[in-house]
Amino acid sequence: MAVAVLISGLGAVVWSRSVGGGVDADDHVVLDTPGEYAEPGAPTNPPLPTDQLPALTMETATGAPAELLTDDGRPTVVNLWYSTCPPCARELADFAAVEVEVGDDVRFVGVNPYDTSATMTRFAGDRGVRYELLRDPDFLLADQVAVVAYPVTLFVDPDGRILERTGPLDEGELRTRIAEHWS
Repeated sequence: MAVAVLISGLGAVVWSRSVGGGVDADDHVVLDTPGEYAEPGAPTNPPLPTDQLPALTMETATGAPAELLTDDGRPTVVNLWYSTCPPCARELADFAAVEVEVGDDVRFVGVNPYDTSATMTRFAGDRGVRYELLRDPDFLLADQVAVVAYPVTLFVDPDGRILERTGPLDEGELRTRIAEHWS
């Protein structure tokens, strides 16, 4: 029995090296562009195909239509997320905290393509989110801004121009980005 376990373990190692083409210690870091780290095999978002936030009608948690773009004169932070995405869950409380501080000057919108309305509102509420939440069940926004990996945050000026698209952010990074764009 012990010999069978040893042989199958050895076979698994040999098989994984032959299928993977052999793994060197240096193969564990992937730099898509200088300074951007991605886990090996992790999806990364392609270049942003547009610099304008698309004028889309989404739906609120109650199912009512809602416009993604508004003309209230404030810049907007659009965060695309969903409940079973670990980095999304980690950053929601940070976004909620920053929104409390700057929400009069910067509009925050959470866009969720996957969850039901009930799951979206409960999950975000449990993390302190009180800002606007919209559903995108047809992936209209995700498709238009080429989202492959979540979460994604868009920093949008009052004219609807996308200034930046990022991946996961913590509270400090979010504050820094807002200050860089709108201070």
